[in-house]
Formats: sequence, C-alpha cells, structure tokens
Amino acid sequence: MSLSPQVWKDDHLLMLDQRALPQREEWLTLRTSGEVAEAIRDMAVRGAPAIGIAAAYGMALAVLGGEDVVLARRTLAESRPTAVNLFWALERLDPVLVHGFDAVLAEAQTIEREDLAMNQAIGLHGASLVPNGARILTICNTGALATAGHGTALGVIRSAFAADPTIFVYSCETRPRQQGLRLTAFELKHEGIPFVSIADSAAGILFAQKKIDLVIAGADRIAANGDSANKIGTYTLAVLAKHHGIPFYIAAPSSTLDPSMPTGDSIPIEERSATELTHIEGVQVAPEGTPVYNPGFDVTPGELISAIITEAGVFRPPYHFSA
Repeated sequence: MSLSPQVWKDDHLLMLDQRALPQREEWLTLRTSGEVAEAIRDMAVRGAPAIGIAAAYGMALAVLGGEDVVLARRTLAESRPTAVNLFWALERLDPVLVHGFDAVLAEAQTIEREDLAMNQAIGLHGASLVPNGARILTICNTGALATAGHGTALGVIRSAFAADPTIFVYSCETRPRQQGLRLTAFELKHEGIPFVSIADSAAGILFAQKKIDLVIAGADRIAANGDSANKIGTYTLAVLAKHHGIPFYIAAPSSTLDPSMPTGDSIPIEERSATELTHIEGVQVAPEGTPVYNPGFDVTPGELISAIITEAGVFRPPYHFSA
C-alpha cells in the first residue's frame, strides 16, 4: 500500500480523511475550495507540506468551478495560520491564475512532485546524522501522510532505517489530537520500523534513563534565525535534549523557511478548540465549563536546534536564512 494524503482525480480532489485513521480508511471527495479549506481547518489533512499541496488543489477547484478566486484564496489562507507552506503555495499560484484551470492544475501537481523530491533529499541528508543502532525520539506525524510522500522528520527515519534496520523509534503520542499515536504509529507499522509509542510526558524519563540518542521533529514555519514552530510539545523535547546533551534536529523543506520573520516571536500561533482537550472521541471528560488554553504549536529557539535539515543540506547554528 502506497501512503498518500490526497489524489487529484479528473475534476475533483480525493483526500484521505486522517481523522478516521487508523481505524478506518475514508476518502473525502472535494469539489470546491471551501470544502478544501474546511478539510484543512478541521485537520482531515495536516502537516505543513500536505496543507500547502491541498491549498494549491483548492485553488485549482476554485478556477474550475468559476468561483471568486480572491475569496477562495482568502478562505484557504485563513484555514490554518501557522503553516507557512499554505501561504507559500498560494503565493506561487497567484501569477498562474490568469492562465486558466489547466495551468493552475499543472502548477499544483508540480508543487506536489517537487515536495516528494525534497522529502527524499531531506531523508538522505538527515540519515547521515543518524548513528548505527540509534534510538530516535520524534513527535507528531511528519511522514508520507503529512507531505507528498516519504516525509520530513519521519522521512529521515525511513531513509536511516533503509540503511540500518537496527534503529529504534520512540513516538510521542502528541496531545491533544494524537497524531503520533494514530498516524506515526500507523506509518511505522506500515514500514516495519521497530518502535514504541509513549505519552508526551514520558519523554523525560527516557532521557534520564539514557534511552534517547537523538530527537528529530518537523516544522510548520522556520524564522530567519532558525526559531522553529512545530506541534505543541516540541519545545519541551528540545529543552530536555539540551539538558541531557542529546542532538535535536528539525527536518523541513525550504518552503517551510520564512525569512520575512526575523525571529520566532513573530510566528502566529494557532489556538485550537477547547473540545480537543475537554473531549476524547466526542465524549466529554472534563467538568462542564472548564477553562482551556490549547495552542496548536510552540516555538523552539534556534539556539536549541543542533541542525536544520532541508533538501539543500544540513545547516547548523548560528542560522541566517534569507529570501
């Protein structure tokens, strides 16, 4: 089975509904940009690169359906504020819109192909940093389901495993949506990579027991100085890694770099619905009216990041990314 989060089919977009995984494989049939925006907003598709690709196909649907492309673009841009790939893809399509549907679709498909090639290059560069028999800690889902295929941080793990099947992965559950437990575990099982899933709060004891050799995570936006926004809980792992002298790596395509933001202080942090914390699979577990703070991301300072891996190679601090 080849893992892919979305497939263009004739005049519509088929999207694997990641909210149903791993229990069910359900595909959404999306025919309007609004439907794509809602799928992004509600995390039927997630992962910065996959979000960007979905937005590109959303614009193709807008042109095909004769929608107001200005409104369609704004609706897609507002669907997830932190993932810079979303805005990068929309900006890349801006000059193409006047050339009609075929041109927009071709550009969206090119973005998807390029992302796959970038992920494979990231995997090769990153694998060189993984020692034999490494015990790797990761968070969230950064694999084929979050990209055009192969993955970023999980792509590095894939490439490393192909060269050394003795590596082992600790996969954080990733609260509150459990992308690590539901999706990363799904992909690791699919690939036959040995792993154990852990609660996010169990990471500290693994460091204390000297069971972690390196940490690798993805990113949704990287500032010019290397500050990186990723799934909530990533900053905690970086602090733990620093304290225990363990390398902490970020893996992401160059489309995730945002040199317009000098530091991570400028990165918008999405705050998600309280029900993601107060409810589990639709069942309320918190007292009625419980106040909730539910940021979807945190920002890891560049000074805590041992290296940032892109398709262009391995970059080390101090980071100075430019346009």
